[in-house]
Amino acid sequence: MAQGLAEFSDALAATVAAAGPIVARVEARARLPASGIIWSPEGVIVTAHHVLERDEELSVGLPDGRTVPAALVGRDPSTDLAVVRAQATGLTPATWAPAETLRVGQLVLAVGRPGRSVAATLGIVSALGEGWRTPAGGRLDRYLQTDVVMYPGFSGGPLVEARGQVIGLSTSALLRGVSVAVPTATVRRVVEAILAHGRVRRGYLGIGAQGVRLPAPLAQQLGQETGLMLVSIEAAGPAERGGLLLGDILVSVGGKPVRHLDDLLSALSSEPIGAETRARIVRGGESKELVLVIGERS
Repeated sequence: MAQGLAEFSDALAATVAAAGPIVARVEARARLPASGIIWSPEGVIVTAHHVLERDEELSVGLPDGRTVPAALVGRDPSTDLAVVRAQATGLTPATWAPAETLRVGQLVLAVGRPGRSVAATLGIVSALGEGWRTPAGGRLDRYLQTDVVMYPGFSGGPLVEARGQVIGLSTSALLRGVSVAVPTATVRRVVEAILAHGRVRRGYLGIGAQGVRLPAPLAQQLGQETGLMLVSIEAAGPAERGGLLLGDILVSVGGKPVRHLDDLLSALSSEPIGAETRARIVRGGESKELVLVIGERS
C-alpha cells in the first residue's frame, strides 16, 4: 500500500510540475497577485476579471522567473474572464481538454502562481451540469463545480485533470462559497471574442419583458405553454424598428422557443449582431412572424 501511495503522490507532483510552464502570475491589484493561464506563445494570457483591479500598469510573472509589463486586451465581467498581453514571446501555451470528458468524482488539481513558484491544491469534481447563467448574466457552456479550496491568489489559474490537461479556469467570484470553474468551451469562446473585438459582443432587442402563460389553444398550436410579454420597448431600438408593440408576447427568436427570459438571452447570444432574424409573437390572440435586426448591447 505504501508503494501505491508513493506512486500516487509522485504522479500528482509530476502533474503539477508539468502544469508549471503554463501558469503565470498576474499583478493587477494592491493585494496578493493572482494567477493566469498562458494562451499563446506570443504572450496572450487569460485570467479572472475580478483580480484586475486596474486597467493600466499591469505586470506578469513568467514561469522562467522574469516579470514583464502587460496590457489589458479586454474583459468580460459576466463570465469573470479577462485577457492580457505580456511583453514576451516563446511561452508555453496550455493544452485544453473539453470539460465534457469529466465525471463527478474525478480528481482535479487547481494550480496557481500567487508568488514566484507554483502552488497547488487537490480536490474532486463534485457536480456537473448543463449550461448555466452566472449571477452577472454570462453564459457558461457547462456547470463545473469542485470541492477544491480556492486559496488566495489561485483565481485565474488552471483547473487540471489527472492527465495534466486544463479543463477550466479557477475563480472564486462566480458563486459565493462555491468553487465553480469556467469550463474550456466558455474560456475559448470568450478569449476568441476578446482577441477579435476587445470585448464579448452581445445582442439585444431593447425590450423589457415578463413571463406569461399562453391560452390553451395557442399553447397547443405553438408547442409551448409560456412566452414573454413586452412591458417596455426602447425608443428607436431594434424591437421598435422591427414592429414590436407593447403587449406582444414573444414566443420564438431565430426559430428557437422563448419560454423564459433565459431563453431570450441564449437566443440573442447565438444570433449574429446586425443580421436579420425571424421572431414569432402573439398579438391579439393570433400568432404572427416579424423580421428583426439584432442590435449590439453597448
